[in-house]
Amino acid sequence: MNKEDTEILDLLKSSNSFEQGFNKLVSKYKQPLYWHIRRMVLIHEDADDILQNVFIKVYKSIGKFKRQSKLFTWLYRIASNESISFLNKKRSLQNYSANLRSSLKADPYFNGDNIQLALKEAIEELPKKQKQVFILRYYDELNYKDMAEILDTSVGSLKASYHHASKKIEEYLIQMDVKV
Repeated sequence: MNKEDTEILDLLKSSNSFEQGFNKLVSKYKQPLYWHIRRMVLIHEDADDILQNVFIKVYKSIGKFKRQSKLFTWLYRIASNESISFLNKKRSLQNYSANLRSSLKADPYFNGDNIQLALKEAIEELPKKQKQVFILRYYDELNYKDMAEILDTSVGSLKASYHHASKKIEEYLIQMDVKV
């Protein structure tokens, strides 16, 4: 664990410095967690809501963190699980993927071109695990060891999932005749 995370956790141990430690934790991890969540759920407002839920869960359960893993992998696991739960609820209410293109085009926070939009659509078509693995590796640029800790799986399984996800995305982009 890095020094800054150790200091944050030490602050969180004491009731006198808990608020200071939590503020440092939020300050350090708010942006990377937001973008991790956003890449999974795509819509800014949804990502904001999920991020708030993540920090509520962290606030309530930080005392149970045993330092057996890295702080950031623990946080990413919570963010990933919250995002998946959200998507499962959303998909049971409506066809979330079907409205993707119009939602992204109307989103003032999305400034991508047609290639980026096609990539988002391709990622959305992936099975949940492959989508998670692809996002963690491609966008968050995490190594397989940290990904294995976040997703509680083996490095070999992750490498295979990433390979299959990449191939499916490539096939999707070819099928959609996307020119790079």
